[in-house]
Amino acid sequence: MDDLFSINRDSAKPLAERMRCSSMDDFIGQEHIVGKDSLLRRAIKIDRLGSCIFYGPPGTGKTTLANIIANSTNSVAVYLNAVTNGVQDAKKVIDEAKQRLSFYGKKTYLILDECHRWNKSQSDSVLSAIEKGEIIFIGSTTENPYISMTKAIVSRCRIFEFKALTIDNILIGINRALSDKTNGVGNYNIIIDEDTKRYLAFCSNGDLRVALNSLELAILTTIPNKDGSINITKEVVSQSLQRPVISIDNDNYYDMLSAFCKSLRGSDPNAAVFYATRLIESGVDPLLICRRLIAHSAEDVGLADHDALLMAVSSLIAMQNLGLPEGLIPLTEAIIYVCKAPKSNSVVNTLYSAQEKAKEGHDNVPMYLRDPNYKNSKISGYKYPHDYGGYIKQQYLPDDIKDCVFYNPSNNGEERLYHDIWKGYISSKKDDKK
Repeated sequence: MDDLFSINRDSAKPLAERMRCSSMDDFIGQEHIVGKDSLLRRAIKIDRLGSCIFYGPPGTGKTTLANIIANSTNSVAVYLNAVTNGVQDAKKVIDEAKQRLSFYGKKTYLILDECHRWNKSQSDSVLSAIEKGEIIFIGSTTENPYISMTKAIVSRCRIFEFKALTIDNILIGINRALSDKTNGVGNYNIIIDEDTKRYLAFCSNGDLRVALNSLELAILTTIPNKDGSINITKEVVSQSLQRPVISIDNDNYYDMLSAFCKSLRGSDPNAAVFYATRLIESGVDPLLICRRLIAHSAEDVGLADHDALLMAVSSLIAMQNLGLPEGLIPLTEAIIYVCKAPKSNSVVNTLYSAQEKAKEGHDNVPMYLRDPNYKNSKISGYKYPHDYGGYIKQQYLPDDIKDCVFYNPSNNGEERLYHDIWKGYISSKKDDKK
């Protein structure tokens, strides 16, 4: 039974926390993970889900899904946060989990938020328990676990990548909160039109937590009308979000983003800077612009000017550390640089060609290139390039595709410096084939 203190604690929770769904059917978004025929959903249904790590942007349902999984099975869920909990806390959870499993046959889920914050020794403290099935580990993080976490724990977990929620996903969450009289804001007489709700969803950048908590702030800080109604407008929402009000609909957003990318490829700094600025002024996360700039610096400039990629990555780091408005200066500099740089798409062409062959297999690595450390007999025949001045001609690709050429350099920018050299290499391969 709830006491006065628990009621007070619940009422003090932010709207996003109060609106966490408790069943898989109510879960919003991430259809690629929780779809009806998905691996995760099938594993939950038969209570055979092993340890896993959820990673992706904030406000996309990682912790919520972990809670649903733990509550959907005949198990006990224990919650830790890697920022505040360490080895001793983990050992206590494991000891209790062993007893629970031995005495009652109940599994224990260890749900660890911000799991990337654990160092190697902290991660190692749960490895044995994960391997023996004494606990089921579910970590959630905004960082890529393949980079930010120890390989030992990553190799023992299934990795599920969460995507930013769509505008329609967030609208579902907003409408639920507006109609829910128990945990949401359904008891308020709120007037909000569909255009304003869509604006709120759009400016939340795929983060449902931001959308719901901004909605609650807008409601609580708006003076009611004489009839008790609370009118939530775009201007009120923009103040709660701390974003400017410039109308941009979903179609315009994708059109402008496309125009930005094509302007980069087309070497038009005026248009590229305009579209980037227009998107940011309308509430788009500037980090999204930085990420697109990085992708196109490699796709459309590539080796014609490898400094373009460095400039683009630097703009992302600058934006992360400076924020707005100062971060716009290095971002604009990088956009101009990518536009004026010579263009070459040899990198993506090489990637696509190699991907096609890689999907076919071709795993027969030439004998002299294989790892000699784990073989019974010594492998010989490999020519160490540095013994020959840095380069010696020898076969590296498997026999059945040894004559394939994936990389064809352009004659643009810096790439032309080794264009002739590479043409000679390709010609020698063709001569060998004859």
